[in-house]
Amino acid sequence: MAKALTATTIALLRKPVPEQFDPVQVRRALREYTFSNRRNDPDKPVPEDMRTILDWVKRNSSPMSAWERTEVVDKVVAALGTRLDGKAAAASSVKRNDRIMNLVMIYAVRRGYLQRDPLPKGRSRTSPKVAESVDKRRLLSRDHVAAMLDWIGGRPRRGSLYRAFFATLYHAGLRPEEAVALRVGDATLPETGWGQFLVHEAQPEVGSQWTDTRTVHERRWLKGRGEGDTRIVPIRPVLVRMLRAMIKEYKLGEGDLLFPGEKGGMLAGSVFRRVWVKAREAVLSEREQKTPTGKRVYDLRHTCLATWLNRGTPPAQVAEWAGNSVQVLLGTYARCIDGYVVGILKNLEDDEDRQSDVT
Repeated sequence: MAKALTATTIALLRKPVPEQFDPVQVRRALREYTFSNRRNDPDKPVPEDMRTILDWVKRNSSPMSAWERTEVVDKVVAALGTRLDGKAAAASSVKRNDRIMNLVMIYAVRRGYLQRDPLPKGRSRTSPKVAESVDKRRLLSRDHVAAMLDWIGGRPRRGSLYRAFFATLYHAGLRPEEAVALRVGDATLPETGWGQFLVHEAQPEVGSQWTDTRTVHERRWLKGRGEGDTRIVPIRPVLVRMLRAMIKEYKLGEGDLLFPGEKGGMLAGSVFRRVWVKAREAVLSEREQKTPTGKRVYDLRHTCLATWLNRGTPPAQVAEWAGNSVQVLLGTYARCIDGYVVGILKNLEDDEDRQSDVT
């Protein structure tokens, strides 16, 4: 939201930004000191150079009446659909900016700042289409995952903990923000057989300047679910054994985080992403590294859910474990479901043979 509002503010300026201001610093001043909670932090006052920029922006900002001019609206729409290098922005970015600006306009109309939403609607505002389905090339093979988990487990510092974390995403299909929020007591880990996770919260890493609590992580309820809702996710025996060994190694108690950071707090996304990048470079071939295969940590969850579907698990059950609706699940993994293809093609072949016999 801060990025979208920054681009909008700059597009609405009455005169170009003077050369004495670095464009990067102008964007930083708006993004980090106008559209974040830093502006109200008495312990961290706005630096003088940032304040100078913001004072100039304030003096040169257009009044709300500027939204009544078509050329101004077109300029904002163009800015929200363009990258800093002048190239077209990604379809997902444009779609996100559209949603943000729709909310902004609803707010402005309700507060009486505008009489109506000036942004073009429907066909007059063309946004590039966003690919809703996961690219099948992102999915990891079982051999790739095994090799990467082995490499991670062999790291001299906290290797077994990182291996268990990534294995949880791969075997249980959790989102990273759900896995980092797990406590030891949220996992039922019998000595033999299957276990289960009780997933009840997520803690995405958004940065201290964006949270009301000024902490790096923000505590939220489960995505797409009601306040206080939970879900049960099965834990494969191989993951149960891995987690039991890790808990014993790190002497974790019932109320401790299942995957604590080095200093005992929440496991930082920057840390586990760095581990994943190194594992990918160490295991995948040079050719494979140039492909989307396992490029993001989230691809472990994608691989898990696609595997469940391809093995014939009912979509309703996969959706329940994954925390999705059936509609979203099937739409997201439509290109990854090939477990029934052989049977379908065989039936079509039999139909064709029968048609040939008739003719």
